[in-house]
Amino acid sequence: MQLKSVVAFLCVVLLSCSIDLQPQSGHQQMVNTIKKIRRENAVSWNVYDPGAKLRSIDSSLRLPDQSVPQRRFNRYRKARALLELGREPEAVDILENIILEKMPYDPPRMKKDLALAYLRLGERSNCISSHAAESCILPIKGAGLHRDQHGSQEAIRLYQDLLNENPEDLESRWLLNIAYMTIGRYPGEVPDHFLIPGLDVNDHPEIKPFVDIAGSLKVDVKSMSGGSITDDFNNDGYLDIVTSGWGLHENIRFFMNNKNGTFIDQTGPAGLKGIAGGLNIMQTDYNNDGYKDIFVLRGAWKRKLGKEPNSLLRNNGDDTFTDVTASSGLLSFHPTQTATWNDFNNDGWLDLFIGNESVTDDFAGTDKAAVALHPCELYINNQDGTFREIATKAGCDKMYYVKGVTSGDFDNDGWKDIYLSTMDGHRMLLKNNGIRGDEIAFEDVTIQAGLHKERGSTFPTWFWDYDNDGWLDIFVCDYSWDQSLAHYAALENLGMPTGNAGKMILYRNNGDGTFTNTAAVSGLSQIAFAMGSNFGDIDNDGFLDMYLGTGNPQYQSVIPNKMFRNNGGKIFEDITASARVGHLQKGHGVSFADMDNDGDQDLYVEMGGALPGDAYQNSFFMNPGQGKNNWICLNLEGVQSNRAAIGSRIKITVTENGRTRNIFRDVNAGGSFGSSPLRREIGVGSAKKIDTIEIRWHGSNRVQVFHDMPVNQFLAITEGNDALRPIELNVIQWTLPDKLCSPEAVN
Repeated sequence: MQLKSVVAFLCVVLLSCSIDLQPQSGHQQMVNTIKKIRRENAVSWNVYDPGAKLRSIDSSLRLPDQSVPQRRFNRYRKARALLELGREPEAVDILENIILEKMPYDPPRMKKDLALAYLRLGERSNCISSHAAESCILPIKGAGLHRDQHGSQEAIRLYQDLLNENPEDLESRWLLNIAYMTIGRYPGEVPDHFLIPGLDVNDHPEIKPFVDIAGSLKVDVKSMSGGSITDDFNNDGYLDIVTSGWGLHENIRFFMNNKNGTFIDQTGPAGLKGIAGGLNIMQTDYNNDGYKDIFVLRGAWKRKLGKEPNSLLRNNGDDTFTDVTASSGLLSFHPTQTATWNDFNNDGWLDLFIGNESVTDDFAGTDKAAVALHPCELYINNQDGTFREIATKAGCDKMYYVKGVTSGDFDNDGWKDIYLSTMDGHRMLLKNNGIRGDEIAFEDVTIQAGLHKERGSTFPTWFWDYDNDGWLDIFVCDYSWDQSLAHYAALENLGMPTGNAGKMILYRNNGDGTFTNTAAVSGLSQIAFAMGSNFGDIDNDGFLDMYLGTGNPQYQSVIPNKMFRNNGGKIFEDITASARVGHLQKGHGVSFADMDNDGDQDLYVEMGGALPGDAYQNSFFMNPGQGKNNWICLNLEGVQSNRAAIGSRIKITVTENGRTRNIFRDVNAGGSFGSSPLRREIGVGSAKKIDTIEIRWHGSNRVQVFHDMPVNQFLAITEGNDALRPIELNVIQWTLPDKLCSPEAVN
């Protein structure tokens, strides 16, 4: 009887714990893997974990046998760690005390750090804690002015001391002018010899200012750097928002569109709790079921600590997602933030190219211990929910520090090619030669294409047809520097040479397999230091504009994000100040999308830096409308082609002011850092109707042509079906607070 009782008891215990005895789902395995990596990465030498660094410093400070200089240095290190954690008052106290000690060796860097700590203190007590729609937007004015002026006033005092000691300190000069602006005393009260004029100039008064309404819509997620997607994930016709932060403690957030001008946070109900991290995210439809899935990229910049898995989140079609990374064959552990989905072998199913971050001997320099090779990956869709990796076989297993990849058919031969942007100076164009044997094969044609001439680190990139000539051009942005970005901003605004650092590169397709860098003659000779960025058409003139999220991990990189308007495919104009989108926070994932269905594209931008203390609220810039140009929105559905129609090409012909012109678009999510909707939102200028829409479906190569269509409507088009289906959507009328979402209005 006793044995039976014991057996019965064990059965009850086992039954109650059965969930622990069952094999974990792939979804839960991913959640647990992310938690495990987060714990393992909490080490003092992780430059992106100031919390672990602080614990180590505190341990050192508790040692009894430290010399006075050692203890002072560790206190300074502690102040720096506190600043990186966003604990500015504690950092200020330590730095003030160190400077008051007046040691024989007191480097200016300490005073600079104290000034920066005060500047950040003012930002936290005003822009973050009392966030308003105009917070941190250059030129700072209105509700963006600091009401608590203590931080900025102390920063001004310190920066003026630094400049009196070294008038050539351009970093301090830039930050001094910004500090004056935060309290409404720029330019009038800035000492003449320190003034940087023109930071408040409105060069394009015809541009109507965008308004950041993220706070009033409750989509102002506060996070570190990360990605963004705007697209329709439940097929109701209305665009939802997905955003991520790169910290492995930062959960992906999913905001569903309520179709009435509001959003609801569905992260938990969607099954996404625990799916954390992701410097970049993008949408796809890998299984051709008609529902958009999500791909999450992790590990970028972390080098040896960056062996983090990416995630493929399957859309289950019932407002939930499941992580299927392992079962799909996509599980690998490489540092990355960039990938591109396209049908590379033209079989009607989307494939995946991932650009990983290798540290080669050349890139590591003298630090040979940093060498880590992570070849790029190419996953071909098996059409059954799984993938096979063939990068080596296909000739695209490149090993560089890849920061941006994009795909498009640059030579119009029907096969999608790949362009790579890297931090180690290499830029590479891989031509898709089609099937060679049993798989596709790529060929490096960088030199033949003339893309090898410019050197230097580069970051975001994309294919686009900026001049509407039917040939895809390439945009890529330099990301190299040897001074702080504040230094370069001062140089540029003082009209002084800035060198090649941070410059934009615009490769115009010559239509013969070669490209020419036309940035200088196209008005793109400014600095940008772009990270997250994307393109769209804010004024519906049919020419693609762009928004560049700028910055780097340094706290003193207080420079504006930038917007450029494409004027007729010839010249780009900097309209940042006029459009009121020159956010001073670090700009990451950028999405252009007509969120309110009124025909013009708005902007959702993921803000925040690489450190916990640099987290910031995301922005939702509403476009008030830029004139009376017309538009058309096309939602394509492939049949023989991939269901999402990614890679399909659209040619629109219109008659405008008595002249016929063409407008070209590819179906994609835009740039390499940030994802716009796959539906095509296309401006047609002043044309009163559309003469023809020609669609070349990628994969099947079928061509469909539609004639004589009204403008200003949403249409659904299915491959092979000649019936155009109008989509009826509510136009959202967002009501703006009187004071542009001042803290009182938002709260």
